[in-house]
Amino acid sequence: FVSPLFLGVGKTTLIQKVTQALKSSGIPIDGFYTEEVREDGRRTGFDVVTLSGKRGPLSRVSSDSSTSRREYRVGQYVVDLLSFEQLVLPMLRNVNHGSDAEKKICVIDEIGKMELFSQAFIQAVRQTLTGSGTVVLGTIPIPKGKPLDLVEEIRSRKDVKVFNVS
Repeated sequence: FVSPLFLGVGKTTLIQKVTQALKSSGIPIDGFYTEEVREDGRRTGFDVVTLSGKRGPLSRVSSDSSTSRREYRVGQYVVDLLSFEQLVLPMLRNVNHGSDAEKKICVIDEIGKMELFSQAFIQAVRQTLTGSGTVVLGTIPIPKGKPLDLVEEIRSRKDVKVFNVS
């Protein structure tokens, strides 16, 4: 797992370059990464992009401050949980149900506050980590504020190596 020492150090760029190198070596790889969405030079949200080329919203800046309807929010962003789950969960289930003969790499960028609103995603990540045939290349956030249970669980696993990126 890759964890940044500072925000904006390029962990997604690193994941994308490693992914391309693995793909061009013929190694079976699947997964997703998150990408900033910008309009007129300012960040308006994040998209989920699967390695198979599907894309959908993860979050967008909220146009109002009311939280009357059931919303999942991180700062100024409202998380589109349905879009996230529709893109990511089928891919993770596919990785988890592959045969042991097809050892695979699964890219999970990232396991952070927005993604952790999904209980189904948490379960799927745990399954992927315990699956015998899958190596996970992922990113986790800088430890700050209230610890995120799954992130700390991953960080403390004996079979996980965390690389700090600066």
